[in-house]
Amino acid sequence: MEWLGKRTNKRDICFLILGSFLISIAINWVFEPMGMVTGGVTGLAIVIKELTFRAFGTGLPIWLTNTILNVPLFIAGYFILGKRFIGKTLLGAAALTVFIYLIPTQNLFQNDFLLAAIFGGAICGTGMGFVLSTMTTTGGTDLLAMLIHAKIKHITVPMILMIVDASVIIFGIFVFGIHTALYAIIAIYIAAKVSDGILEGLKFAKIAYIISDKYEEIAHDILHVLDHGVTGLSATGMYSNKDKKMLFCVVAKKEMVGVLDLVSKKDPKAFVIVSDVREVMGEGFIEFRQ
Repeated sequence: MEWLGKRTNKRDICFLILGSFLISIAINWVFEPMGMVTGGVTGLAIVIKELTFRAFGTGLPIWLTNTILNVPLFIAGYFILGKRFIGKTLLGAAALTVFIYLIPTQNLFQNDFLLAAIFGGAICGTGMGFVLSTMTTTGGTDLLAMLIHAKIKHITVPMILMIVDASVIIFGIFVFGIHTALYAIIAIYIAAKVSDGILEGLKFAKIAYIISDKYEEIAHDILHVLDHGVTGLSATGMYSNKDKKMLFCVVAKKEMVGVLDLVSKKDPKAFVIVSDVREVMGEGFIEFRQ
């Protein structure tokens, strides 16, 4: 199962399909039954389904609206952004649409909007995290924002995305009311936090800078006891004006305790700086694609 730890096409496709499945669960079991419009093309599809139900007695299926709205976006994306970018995004959008079609709609939380916002946001955020870890999206407003940015360079993609999604949410307020919209905003916040946590959890690490006169012994134990790489950097103590070696070591969060314990036993007077690392690429972490 080593392929799960490094970016490969096999791993990306699995994560993309799993993420799309979880997002569709959140849509069909939480957001759509509760009328929670969380932005995006699927949020707009929820609004359209409600409006068509009020007008004709039957709502336009979300999967169908999702397809209708995405088709012109992908056609434009093919010519503007290129087929290489569109490839996985098309797979993500297709997977999401198929899952929305296949998974039966049911209301898990009845009228408990708070639980719906919390768990719907968590499920959706987990799915988003898996999708975003593949460096792609499921189309929709993400793709629209990129297309607009390709023509209006001075406005960033996140800013365009925020404007587009905010417009969808405001549209939802007029259809479902402000009360539901406020809970939808809670769900959006939770989804963003969870997806960030998924992305950081896949790549997060700790870095230690170790300054000690016993750097050779410490480096030896890190290499042979902890089985981790370590680098020696040349440094100069500005007070003593003496040359020193500073050890530089990146490890997983759970392994930092072992590093600190090792250093404290070898040299209780060592000076150690520990900091968070947002992303680590290379052997032992997320490997570059071959």
